[in-house]
Amino acid sequence: MALISHPVPAVLVEAFAAGPMQGNGAAVVLLEQPASATWMQALAASFKQSETAFLLALADGTWALRWFTPSCEVPLCGHATLAATLALGHWGRLQAGQTLELRSRSGGLPVSLLAGEAPQAASLVLPSGPLRAAPTPSYLEPLLGCRLEGYWSSGLGYRVALLPDHWPLASLGPIAQALQADDRGGLVLMQAWSEGEQLRVLDQCPDYQLRFFAPDLGIEEDPVTGSAHALVAPWWMLRLNRPKVVGWQPSGRRGGMICESPAPGFVRLTGTGHLLWDGHLNAGGMELDPQGWSGLATC
Repeated sequence: MALISHPVPAVLVEAFAAGPMQGNGAAVVLLEQPASATWMQALAASFKQSETAFLLALADGTWALRWFTPSCEVPLCGHATLAATLALGHWGRLQAGQTLELRSRSGGLPVSLLAGEAPQAASLVLPSGPLRAAPTPSYLEPLLGCRLEGYWSSGLGYRVALLPDHWPLASLGPIAQALQADDRGGLVLMQAWSEGEQLRVLDQCPDYQLRFFAPDLGIEEDPVTGSAHALVAPWWMLRLNRPKVVGWQPSGRRGGMICESPAPGFVRLTGTGHLLWDGHLNAGGMELDPQGWSGLATC
């Protein structure tokens, strides 16, 4: 593989956040050439963000997008896609009101910048899928100290547990290392929003909240998880009989998003983000691997 050494543009965006030190941080790297997975994985491990997004402009004028946690490549990441969209706007590659499709291992992901929002807002469309009722693992209710109202598996690989409405989800301590079996690949704990603290997402009140843990992906707790909201938002739309719901994530770096369904099997997420830093990487030694980018698809 050829080696390339030159400064590479990069930013860190706090996604689904209204201001600094909130939401879910994602590094976004703008590639001029198709970097190897080994190089991107090493860079993601250095960033130590829950995900690092890599953008590559393709010869046909479209864009390709890949995501890496500190330990592995993942097929889908919502907050890093929002971060990538805001980064494209910051670099002048996407204009407010413009929509484009990012090619990924999960198909084409339509994204757009919203005009007239402060802070900057963007939307993205992610694939969703049905929740499938599954037996509750025997260890989980004793771990949480409550009776679950539902437990599901999903095609995304995440497990989903429904908690009682007034159970103190926001104050739940670290549980990632206590998770077992399939829950370690991604566990969503969700409940209906309870009236109390007056919170707003783009001036709208939350309808539900969740927290997300995925130790087998190298993520003790993900602060604000777009893919998890895309998975469970259709369930809340059906339960509340609404075409649009607002999700909230009461993690240590909390944030939220507006969720609606533009078509069956898809969810549009809209949220804001904050550009924390902007610069260039001097990582050096970039290996090129065009073949590694050849499997990315459109819708």
